[in-house]
Amino acid sequence: MEGDIEDWRKAGKIAAEALEYGRNLIKPGASLLEVSDKIEEKISSLGGKPAFPAQISCDNIAAHYCADPDDETIFEKQVACLDIGVHVNGAVGDNACTVDLSGANSDLVKASQDALKEATEILQIGVTLREIGKAIEEAITSYGFQPVRNLSGHGLGIYDIHSKPSIPNFDNGDTTELQQGMTIAIEPFASMGDGKIYETERANIFMVQQMKPVRSPITRQILKQIETYEGLPFTTRWLTKKFPIFKVNFALKELMNAGAIQQFPPLPDKNGLVSQAENSFLIDDKVETLTRI
Repeated sequence: MEGDIEDWRKAGKIAAEALEYGRNLIKPGASLLEVSDKIEEKISSLGGKPAFPAQISCDNIAAHYCADPDDETIFEKQVACLDIGVHVNGAVGDNACTVDLSGANSDLVKASQDALKEATEILQIGVTLREIGKAIEEAITSYGFQPVRNLSGHGLGIYDIHSKPSIPNFDNGDTTELQQGMTIAIEPFASMGDGKIYETERANIFMVQQMKPVRSPITRQILKQIETYEGLPFTTRWLTKKFPIFKVNFALKELMNAGAIQQFPPLPDKNGLVSQAENSFLIDDKVETLTRI
């Protein structure tokens, strides 16, 4: 395991507290933008930093929906997937839950929750990735839904929110075994549709891919701010708190064209609503759930 175990535990605890805080803010009439800002402020107040921008993906969007600076989304009857990451000295806590504001999709929410529970119960040194995927798949299909096959759980590293191994949400035949000291996130997604997501065109989540020189003074100024995010994902909304939107858009376009940053667009399912559940774990002789209050 990289880093200090106490940093991992602190990051996980803050992530769990922020998730519960955010879950309670998602209610009819609330603003998605305001809820996102409040969650990130809560993380800071608890002594952590966002490992990525707060994501609240609604209905058929499985992941990577992040509030725009002028986002006008108001919660009504959505199925809202809340995904929160926290880091402490680079050690990452990553967790997620789903809030069903419609009251009509409780089984969909239970499907991802139960899948996470079933996967958690078999976690131990030596368990294979295919066994985890099988447990997730069987739990979700028992409700009549499909696991999202092209999203997965993942390893966690220092200043690294998606490292090896990739942990499937179905039995993909991978016999790679969990090793002592691994820090991982188990992340089932249950879909009413085909269980296949695709990338939309427009993104507002970015991450540095390779630092490169840029010509524009505006872009150089904004790049200095991006460097304070320590290589972790950031969003347009963060930058517009410090710079005018036209400068931010100009800089992001230049950085994209230079190959300095990569984008992460929203990921909708092709044909149905999606729920999500997630926790982070330390694999040891006794597996520890890091994202717990």
